[in-house]
Amino acid sequence: MTHALPGYVCSEDGTRADARTAPWCCPLCGGPWDLDFAPDPASPLEPAAGPNSLWRYGAALPLPGAFSVTLAEGHTPLVPLAERVHAKLDFLMPTLSFKDRGAVMLAELARRLAPARVVADSSGNAGTSVAAYCARAGLDCEVFVPEGTSEKKTEQMRAHGAVVRVVAGGREAAAEAARGAADGPGVFYASHVFNPYFLHGTKTYVYEIWEELGGRLPEALVVPVGNGTLLLGAALAVEELAGRGVRPPALIAVQSEAVAPLAAAFAAGAEDAAPVPQLPTLAEGIAIPAPPRARQILAAVRKSGGTFLTVPDARLREAQRDLARRGLFVEPTAAACWAAVGPGAPDDPLQGRTAVVPLCGAGAKTGLAA
Repeated sequence: MTHALPGYVCSEDGTRADARTAPWCCPLCGGPWDLDFAPDPASPLEPAAGPNSLWRYGAALPLPGAFSVTLAEGHTPLVPLAERVHAKLDFLMPTLSFKDRGAVMLAELARRLAPARVVADSSGNAGTSVAAYCARAGLDCEVFVPEGTSEKKTEQMRAHGAVVRVVAGGREAAAEAARGAADGPGVFYASHVFNPYFLHGTKTYVYEIWEELGGRLPEALVVPVGNGTLLLGAALAVEELAGRGVRPPALIAVQSEAVAPLAAAFAAGAEDAAPVPQLPTLAEGIAIPAPPRARQILAAVRKSGGTFLTVPDARLREAQRDLARRGLFVEPTAAACWAAVGPGAPDDPLQGRTAVVPLCGAGAKTGLAA
């Protein structure tokens, strides 16, 4: 049934659209959609009584009724890294990336809408997640990736049955190619940037921390930011849990020093981010020179009382190796938050606060940084 699906709304101009028939972006401004949905804070939220997947938070999710797409994603461990810092091991998700949280939502939505095919764009992890969950849902899938994408990631996409289109150029070139295909008939654009259902999947990251910490949140959530899908999902969850009386944390956003449009805008007090050059960096997963949701990301960090931090590639290498010596082998992008707040980080960025950092992607996908 699709009649009860929450609709889309544009935060810039107020345009509204039915999720069953809407174009992939706002037809007036071309911006990403938000979702006309807010869970009732008075509704019971008892995740321990739910299934062993992110659907255990069904009372807070925007897809009503029975669901069928799942790979038992979510409920990843929370382990200590330092005296006041825990890591959430999202690299243990089914496709070895936190992107499964949003991909399962998009695949379930697409299953209900029954398109002829699903199109996505990715620098790697989102594409592998969408490919896997489309396979689970029985949907044809096509993923556009920039040249230079890890062969291990494209191999994983193909193994799940997706058609992989390698696009000359960087991340933005792949996105443009996918958006061109998304305008075709019978196509569902499984965009982890433009489709807000993805954000309502990533917000389960914070719901799980709340559950694992016995009904509370840490004083700070440290989050890597490129397109901002994890941070914006976290901001949704923080706001929703605040309605249930949970004290909100500060959001500390981390970018690569080489590609940091949001950090620059935050430092300048700007409401939006100006595009920056696409420079090489080990943190390929967050190397986004022009994030479409920049205004929302900056506003969310400011509202939380948080800040932006940047890390150079040299510290990313050190952090990846440091985590590996602690038994946690993650890809360089996933080491960004530990690089920002772990050993060797300057000026005590956490200021003594308790914090959780996400380890978002497995090192098996990329290997050790050279």
